[in-house]
Order: sequence, then structure tokens, then C-alpha cells
Amino acid sequence: MTNNKNKHKLQINLSMSAWFVLIVVLSSTTFAEIIPLIKPTQNLQATLSAKQCVPVANWVIPGKSLKTSFTEIASRANQHSVILLGETHVNREHHRWQLQILAALHAVRPDMVIGFEMFPRSTQKVLDQWIAGELSEADFLHKTNWNSVWGTDASLYLPLFHFARMNRIPMRALNIDSELRKRVSEKGFDSVPENEREGVTRPAPPSPAYLDFLLPIYELHDRKHKQQSKSNKYDPDFLRFVVGQQLWDRAMAQEIKVALDLLDKRKSSLVVGIMGTGHILHGFGVPHQLKDLGVNGVTALIPWDTNKSCKQLTNGYADAVFGLTPQNIEVPPSFQRLGIRYEMMVEQGGARVMEVEKASIAESAGLLTGDIIREIAGGAVKDTNDIVTVVKRQAPGTWLPISVERGKELKQIIAKFPALAK
Repeated sequence: MTNNKNKHKLQINLSMSAWFVLIVVLSSTTFAEIIPLIKPTQNLQATLSAKQCVPVANWVIPGKSLKTSFTEIASRANQHSVILLGETHVNREHHRWQLQILAALHAVRPDMVIGFEMFPRSTQKVLDQWIAGELSEADFLHKTNWNSVWGTDASLYLPLFHFARMNRIPMRALNIDSELRKRVSEKGFDSVPENEREGVTRPAPPSPAYLDFLLPIYELHDRKHKQQSKSNKYDPDFLRFVVGQQLWDRAMAQEIKVALDLLDKRKSSLVVGIMGTGHILHGFGVPHQLKDLGVNGVTALIPWDTNKSCKQLTNGYADAVFGLTPQNIEVPPSFQRLGIRYEMMVEQGGARVMEVEKASIAESAGLLTGDIIREIAGGAVKDTNDIVTVVKRQAPGTWLPISVERGKELKQIIAKFPALAK
């Protein structure tokens, strides 16, 4: 441990790599003690081109013309009890960034809980067993039904799970079973009996801006009662879809509130939420529901891929964003993967593509967000494992036929798995 005199000689850069230096030498300090070590913020316009609103390895406050630093963000967040970290689920760089932030936060606020969107409440006991060191990695993924519940490549998230386990940080399952979300989304909140709602209370009403945000997302969904013409914010089916999304937000907000209540009331206690960026943006989703539950101390941090349009970076987008180099796939996975995130369509059959990973086999094959996978390798898609099993057993250098429904048209797509390098 360095003494105070040496501490104040340090001049720390604004990059997150420098924050790890702080973790080593200042693990017992508070945010307030660290602030003097950081250089003053710089005028962002002096260093940016018109095409780069968030430089790589820099923090920016959306809607402002100033760079900031993580220490300044953390100093503000020191008064808050909840920090939400966004992500694009299939982006490995986003998860590396999340791990970096978790390590930095834990160094100064060790009395913390990490909540994950990826797990439904029914898996909480398994998460507790994992943190206690009672399960192997394989057992943990099996008992949480990872492939059927979440389906994204587990290697993206395992560093986060191991970090929590290594430091005995409690993990909290924030989500609910997908079937409940679908029932509410298709039939409305009141259609589900109270004793079948997993304890989720009625969501706070959405703002008009949130309805505008969700409408184009709704248009990507193939729903039984969806109108053929262009939808508007007053369509009954769209409003049911909104309630389904809000149920998701409400469930996560409630679990964060439960975790807060279980923590000691000391000022240093903290709940960090790991979830998709869409649940955080502009304070529409989880922050809105947390406020309704009486939790106002919320900080929203989001990774920013520097190839994104700067037009999105408006005031209120998040409390701060961190610039990342757009993801490149450098090392092939240990098993075959398409590079998509999808959701099963229980009643209609098939799997709807929700995200397509950049530079993935799926993108090269021409799969698009909103496509509905009806068949894979000639077999009907009825369950998550129908896709996972077929893809994992695909040999290098082979082609995989996929039948997708795109709008009213059925298309045949060929996913080509590269041969092993010689």
C-alpha cells in the first residue's frame, strides 16, 4: 500500500487501463480519496473528429461536449445504490468492459451484489450454490438450463460468473420465466392470475417516449394479432407487447430492490445490474420501474461501439458511455456457433432471430434480425436445443441449410462453417 504522499504524485490517465492500476494500489480507498489523482476533464471538441463522438478508451457524457473519467463517474455514483451496465448480448467486447467495471467497483465497494438478466428467478438456488463453490462450471450451466433459457455462447459470460464466485459476490437472478412474459405480451397483464405472475407487480405506466422507442422493435415481431398495415401506438396488440416488455423491466427492478433491501444499510452497499442496453436507454425501462419502486439512486453506464451513429448519443441516453473498438472475432470458438441470439415462438413454432453478431457465420450467410428460423438441417425447429445441438455438431468446412421465414416469404439460407486452418 502506498502512502498518501506517493498517492498524490500519481497522474492517472483517463483510460480504463489506468483504473486497474488504482485497484492494485488503492484497494482500500474511497472514491473521494481518488479524485485528486485524476487530471481535469478536457474539452471533447478539441480532440474529436466529426465522425468520432466517443473515442476508444474514453468516457463521454451523452449530450455534453466534455470527456469525463471513470473516477468522476464513480464519485457521483458513490451516492447511488444501483449501477446498471448495458450490453449487446453477443458482443464479447461489451462483456470484457463489464468485467473491468465490476473489478473497479468491487475494489472500493466490496459490499455488493451482481444481478443478471440472463437468469430467471427459479434458478436463484443454483446461483447461490455456484457462488458457494459447490458446482462445477458444467453443472452450473446445466442446472440453470443455460442453452434453453438464454442460448447465447456461455463463454461470453463465464468470466463474469467466475469473477463473482472468486470474490464470493452474491449473484441475483433478475429475470422471470419466458413463458410468463409471452403470456402477458400476447394477452395482457390482467389475463394472468396474480398467483401465476411470479410476484411481479403491475408495471408503472410507460412514457410516450418509451412507446416511440418500442414501436419499431414491435414491428420486427411476428405476432398472431398484429395488424397487416403499419402499426401505431394505439394498436391494442402493440400495447400488449409494451406491457410484456414492461413486465420484464418490472421484474428486474423488483429483484434489484429485493437485493438492496437484503444488503446492510451501510452507505457503501451496491447492486450492479448486468442487462441488455435496451432495458437501460434513456431511463425508459428498468430505471423507470426502479423509480416507481422508490429507488432513485441509479447510474446507467453503457458501452459504445465507435462505428455507431453519433445521432443516437443524445442527452439522457445514459449517464456515461465508454468507447470500444468494434468487435472483431480473432479466435475461433471451441465449438461451432452461428452467432445469433434468438427466442423460441412457442405457439407459432420456430425461432425468431433477435440479434446477429457482427462478422459471424450468421451474418455471412445473410441471416437478419427478425427472421424466423423454421427448419435447420432439414428438421423442424420446435425447441432451443434443435438449433444448439445441430450447430455444435457441425463439422468445420461444412454447409448447414437453414429455412427462414422473412415477412411472407420463405427463404433458404446456407451457413458455411470455415475449415480448420492448416
